[in-house]
Amino acid sequence: MADEAHCAGSQPGGQRREASGRNSNVFCFANFSPTILRHEEVGGGSTQQDHSLRSHLVELLDGAQAHATFDQVMADFPARFRGQIPPGLPHSAWMLLEHLRIAQWDILEFSRNPKYEPPKWPDDYWPKTQAPPTEAAWQNSVHSFRDDLDAMKKLVNDPKTDLLAKIPWGDGQTLLREVLLVADHNSHHLGQLIDVRRLLGIWK
Repeated sequence: MADEAHCAGSQPGGQRREASGRNSNVFCFANFSPTILRHEEVGGGSTQQDHSLRSHLVELLDGAQAHATFDQVMADFPARFRGQIPPGLPHSAWMLLEHLRIAQWDILEFSRNPKYEPPKWPDDYWPKTQAPPTEAAWQNSVHSFRDDLDAMKKLVNDPKTDLLAKIPWGDGQTLLREVLLVADHNSHHLGQLIDVRRLLGIWK
């Protein structure tokens, strides 16, 4: 089953509980240093290389290459099981869904908003209840996750976006790093959601 320790020591944006800054190495991509050259440093074929990199990143965000996608994991999730915590696991599907939504939104906002203010860890990264308060709350969370994932993919696909430029309001992060962080964090918790479904007997 998925290991909750993956998120236990840091915020999804890379910030450790006990320290300031977004340079935690808890996430496996947090200190990733690619050897990819910027556009102006590449000779012939740079446009093709740039397009290939962006395409690979979008595929990584979609998640279909190595694990189930968000839509596959969330499809036909019975309402009566959304707030149940299976024996031996720490979270319900609602808790994991909301955590996924909030964390992804946080990373997206950090990536695009000069006035970004980090939520309080860990309180602001998890829902207050074990079960969704309403059907609308569940649906809104699902739709918001999809919308924010699409927004991150649009950032990646925008040729004006320098994937390797340091984010001015950060402390060394690049958009490439944040994209990898989103994909890493999402895949971890989607695995946990599959564990929840299996133990509840609602996974194919």
